[in-house]
Amino acid sequence: MAFWIASSPHNHNQTQTPNLMRLVILATLPGVLAQWYFFGWGNLIHIALAVTTALVCEFTVLSLRKKPIAHELFDGSGILTALLLGICLPALAPWWISVIGTIFAIVIVKQLYGGLGHNPFNPAMAGYVMLLVSFPLQMTLWQPPLDLVAIDLNFANTVMTIFTGFTAEGYSVEQIRTTVDGVTMATPLDTVKTNLTLGLTIEESMQSAIFGENFAFGWEWVNGAFLLGGIFLIFKKAIAWQSPVSFLISLFICSFIGYSISPDSSASTMFHWFSGATMLGAFFILTDPVSGATSTKGRIIFGLLAGLLVYLIRTSGGYPDGIAFAVLLCNMAAPLIDQYTRPRTYGHLKGDK
Repeated sequence: MAFWIASSPHNHNQTQTPNLMRLVILATLPGVLAQWYFFGWGNLIHIALAVTTALVCEFTVLSLRKKPIAHELFDGSGILTALLLGICLPALAPWWISVIGTIFAIVIVKQLYGGLGHNPFNPAMAGYVMLLVSFPLQMTLWQPPLDLVAIDLNFANTVMTIFTGFTAEGYSVEQIRTTVDGVTMATPLDTVKTNLTLGLTIEESMQSAIFGENFAFGWEWVNGAFLLGGIFLIFKKAIAWQSPVSFLISLFICSFIGYSISPDSSASTMFHWFSGATMLGAFFILTDPVSGATSTKGRIIFGLLAGLLVYLIRTSGGYPDGIAFAVLLCNMAAPLIDQYTRPRTYGHLKGDK
């Protein structure tokens, strides 16, 4: 039986790992449904491909390692990794992207280090970064919301596009990404970064249809849905609140300072909160108990550092979002953070040796 164990004095949370994984998977459903509503079937198809690949990989590796297959295969950890990776991929990325990313996440990042509980990096984010670095073209084929797409992307058309690169009518992915006015759409974060390099202000960038009436058409609702799922997990005490809350506070403070100093070149705080993978990262990635900090103070520092890194990557780095890179950098820092924030040994006074 597997338990989540807190820092000393080691209070046991009597929750089996499979039950906790199922709860986290359940909490992602509002965000996944919001993705489907605004962006179509693409991410659901990639999730199905990733989950299937994850189960095959886990079965193969566990068989080679002579581990108990039934228990570890269906503990939910591999399925959750595949789910998170499928959520993060561009909806119209080719099918092999999700397969390669999942193989790397499960076999290399998770099982090679000994399986669940031993991986130093978040498997889903490591797989995503590997794909982003190795296949930058395929990983930047972001689809605009369905309301801005001039081509009918029904289920059959989406499946054909993912597996062949073309719709039934012969339209390519690049043609799908071109709206009725002939403008090729990117994500709101990428649009802001690109427009700033062209000399446009934030206010001028916001005139694009991709931003909708608020911050980011479609993306704001997806982030809101993942926020609801995250609040549900905190309410059920499935995750610790310190990492997501400190992360959002850090990102809020950084973006507020930037916006206050230069509103023409810095996006608002709410734009940073409700664009990209902010809420997914806050509640479903940073809260990984294996690769994150474990002490209470450590989780706060972990979240604050992640928020700072995300803001710096978004505003000064080469990638528009930065969640995945920030998480991996924080994973590397987690042991050091825990070393200096671990609580005193139970029964000893401060300063005792």
